[in-house]
Order: sequence, then structure tokens, then C-alpha cells
Amino acid sequence: MNNQSAFTEPPPGCPAHNSGRRIPMYGPEFAADPQAFYTHMRQYGPTAPVELAPGVDATLVTDYSAALQLLQNPDTFRKDSRRWRDLNEGKVAPNNPVLPMLAYRPNALFTDGAEHMRLRQAVTDSLAGVDAHWLSRQVERVSSYLISQFSALGEADLLNDYAKMLPLLVFNELFGCSPSIGDRLVVGTSGIFDASMDAEKANEELTQALVELIALKRRQPGDDVTSRLMAHPAKLTDEEMIHQLVMLISAGTEPQRNLIANGLYLLLCDEKHAGGSQAGGLLVEDVIDDVLWNSPPMANYAPHYPVCDVELGGNLLRAGDLVLISFAGANTDPALSSSRQVLSKRAHLAWSAGPHACPAKDSGQLIAVGAIENLLNQLPDVELAVPMESLQWRPGPFHRALTSLPARFAPVRAQQTSMMSPTPQTGPAVTPAAVPQARPQGKAQKSSAWSSFLAWWKS
Repeated sequence: MNNQSAFTEPPPGCPAHNSGRRIPMYGPEFAADPQAFYTHMRQYGPTAPVELAPGVDATLVTDYSAALQLLQNPDTFRKDSRRWRDLNEGKVAPNNPVLPMLAYRPNALFTDGAEHMRLRQAVTDSLAGVDAHWLSRQVERVSSYLISQFSALGEADLLNDYAKMLPLLVFNELFGCSPSIGDRLVVGTSGIFDASMDAEKANEELTQALVELIALKRRQPGDDVTSRLMAHPAKLTDEEMIHQLVMLISAGTEPQRNLIANGLYLLLCDEKHAGGSQAGGLLVEDVIDDVLWNSPPMANYAPHYPVCDVELGGNLLRAGDLVLISFAGANTDPALSSSRQVLSKRAHLAWSAGPHACPAKDSGQLIAVGAIENLLNQLPDVELAVPMESLQWRPGPFHRALTSLPARFAPVRAQQTSMMSPTPQTGPAVTPAAVPQARPQGKAQKSSAWSSFLAWWKS
């Protein structure tokens, strides 16, 4: 059995080079070429000793079979981070930047057993009420609004002007937000993931917006995820409601924006997909599958904690160790190279697996495909505006995320946009409503993004 005490040499440029330290996953070197790090990690076997941030040790699973073994064994590997030994022993500072992604919350992501089943069922049933046709229409109209804000300029940052904002506005639709609540939800959610903003203040803004949303839906329930979650037989308390909604919007916006952006990156930069941007939905679906296999937006996550000392793939894990799955590493496991062609294209682990697998993977795929298709339909000549080599990836252990995606295209004169009117999520389709006029060009501020969109749509 390997206890991982004999470290081999990290990749060139790694801060741990020649030092014998754990492999760091937070610097620019890892962000620039994570696959080189995963290749090095495989020298340790199915698991490798890593450092998520200064002072935060973890074990990362890079082997596909070992990842499945862990994800499908909830009796041995638990999700409740109150089992995290290093945190309980004070080895992790309370202000460590990775702690918000790992600390316990009473939601379906960080619970086990009967409590997990109760919360997950409430979330799953509430999401099941979202009609796919309705969701496609909302993605199209949110997408068209965002494109109208920059289409006459001939240039845009497709990450920050488009991919980042689209999931936020779609989730406001899903949650049934009023204009004022929706604006604050956008600001709060954006701030949690934006290093340039005050994360603590953003979290307060998000929490207060959700408190008001819950109060609104208790008075005026509607056909939306918030109301269905509230009416579920699980009888969630207001506090439980807040935690489930935070989980949903966090999991559905940051990874979703990076899925859209990484798909657009492939279309604009990868020769394999070059020239095919007008080929239609099948191509875009293939691009999204390529991203999920090879560059998943949530690259390393699914924190687990062994309930006892256990061997995984020949390496010893101690009770209470922090163990993460490298979805990016497992998906590119060399052991899969001969079998990936015969595996289902959805056999990747980007949506995780086992009892904590993502309950909204179909909706996530639909949103990403719709967002990219509509952009390519409206701006068919879009191309990268800078050399591919100049693009930068955001440092961090968990995500695979660009900092920006500058693009250019022929300016499009403001014109009427043909879209369908809003319809109930589960109701019958209606005939097209009056066509809304495109709004004057100019980016909407985050503080008024939702109300600006509603004003654009209703005019």
C-alpha cells in the first residue's frame, strides 16, 4: 500500500518543483496547463497529494475507475464536511479563500443519508417541473437581449458580456424573481465569484434577496422553482429554502457560464471545430460534449471524507481526509483512451455520478447549447479578436475558466427580433406575441440587469 510519502518531481514551472511539497493547484502554472499537472499526478497512482490553497491539503482522484468507486460508495465516503479533520483541528484558517466552496451547509450537496434524500428529492422534484420547451424559449429571449446590447458595436467579450450574464438572467426566470429582487440576485451571485468584488458583502446581498423572494412566494406562489420547492412535501424551513436556492444558483451559474464560454472557445480556436459554427445543433452538442470530456467547467470538486481509514486504488486515505474528484483528470485518464470511442458520449464525469450526481444536467446542457446556437445564428461571422495564445485562464483549484473571450464580428444594425412571448412553464404553447423592438446599444449595469431585461422584453 502506498501512503504517498515519496513525492516525485512536479512539472517544470510548478512552485513545488524540486521541493518535495504537495502539488499546488492554485497558481498561474496550474491554470495555464492543468493537464500537465494531471499527467504528473498519475505517477502517484489513482490518487495524488495536492494543495488546494496555501495550508489546505487534499487528495485528488485522477483515475476514472477510482473516481466512480468513490462516488458510488456513500457508506464509506461522506459529503458532510464537518468530518474534515484538518478543519476541525484548526489547520485551515477560517478566512482561507477555498473554504466557502468546502464548508458545511445544510443543503443537498453537503448532507448524507436520509437528510440528503429529503433535500435532494425536494430539489429534483422542483426542477422536474421546468418544461424543456419553455426553458429553450427563455434562453433564446435572454440570449437575444444580451446580444442586442453589443451587436451594433462589432465587438464583445463573450465571457463577461454574454456567457456570464445569461445563466444569471435565466435563473431569475426559473426562480420567479421580481425586478428589484432579481437585480440584487444578479449582483450578489456575481460578487461571490468575482475576485474584484467584496465577497462578504455580495453574500449578504444574495441572502437578503433570497429572504425577500421566499417571503414574496409565500404570499404569491407561482409556477416557478421557488414556489414548487416551498410547496414540496419535504416541508423545507425558510433557512433550508435559502440554502437550497443558494446551492442551485451557485451550481447553475458559475459552471454554466464557463461551459458556454469554453464551448465558444473551442468553436473559435480549435481547428477540429473551425468553420463549422453554422452547421446547426448537432455540431454545438458535439462541442459541448467535447468540453465536458476534456475541459469541464468544474474541473476538480465533489469533496468527500472517508468515515474510516480506507485504501483507494492502492493508496491509503485516513478518516476525515479531504478527498476531491478530478473530473478533468478522470475524463482524460489514459486507461480510457482505447474505450472512449465505444463509451456513451455522456459517460464522462463532468456532471459527477452516484447519489450526488447533478440533478439538472439535461437543463444545463440545454442552456449551453441554446446560448451558443443563438449567438452563432445572430452573429454568424463571429471570430476571436485576439491571438489565441493571449487568452488567460483564471487561477483556482476547482474551475476551468477563462478570464475573458474577446470577439469581433460585422456590426449588426438594431432591428426587430422575432421571439415568442413568455409562456407558463408547463402550459401549452401560444402564438407569437408582438415583436419587441431591439433596445439602444449599450451594456446594462449589473445592478439593473434584470429590470433592464424585463423593460426591454415588455416594450
